[in-house]
Amino acid sequence: MDSTSGGTAAPDPSSGEPGPSAAAAGSSSASDQPRQKPEGSSPPAPPSRYESQKRRDWNTFLQYLKNHKPPLTLARCSGAHVIEFLKYLDQFGKTKVHITSCPYFGHSNPPAPCSCQFKQAWGSLDALIGRLRAAYDENGGLPESNPFGARAVRIYLREVREGQAKARGIPYEKKKRKRPNFAVAAASVSVEAAAAGSNSGGGEESGGGDNSAAATTAAAATTTV
Repeated sequence: MDSTSGGTAAPDPSSGEPGPSAAAAGSSSASDQPRQKPEGSSPPAPPSRYESQKRRDWNTFLQYLKNHKPPLTLARCSGAHVIEFLKYLDQFGKTKVHITSCPYFGHSNPPAPCSCQFKQAWGSLDALIGRLRAAYDENGGLPESNPFGARAVRIYLREVREGQAKARGIPYEKKKRKRPNFAVAAASVSVEAAAAGSNSGGGEESGGGDNSAAATTAAAATTTV
């Protein structure tokens, strides 16, 4: 009986065509492959440098409380403990602060090295307290009980700023506050007065022009002050 007359013919190995089992395996492997994400979806944006630094500072402070002897909880932390933490960080500082007995006290650029210790710069401590204060609020802390905003911490930072300014000979200038806008109102009054004077001058064109120019100059000077 002819083998091709009944049933399905066996695939010829020399023909190079895949058999039924190979086709089934190929279809199953294709279904097992993960589906590709649509092109419109994008991964979440990474945290900013400020957020990353704030998270690291917060974890460092929590680890400090854990290693404290005796261990402290965040609920029992006060401004005094925050000051202890800032003093603890001085050992990792890179800013040399001269003591009063140092011959380079008050020199911004000492000509030679000295034995004075390195400490954390005031600007670094101030920025650190700002990040920890925000992290405390974000982690469920009450604003009125925030130890990083305690008055003792503000006084300590002010003393550090003044002490380092004297020791290093680098004064920290305060930011100038913007003056109120009363100068603009005074300028408009001067311009109105100048216009009224020029109208009442009548035929004295030269005198009226001088008065108007003087008033305009005074108004401009008042505006720029």
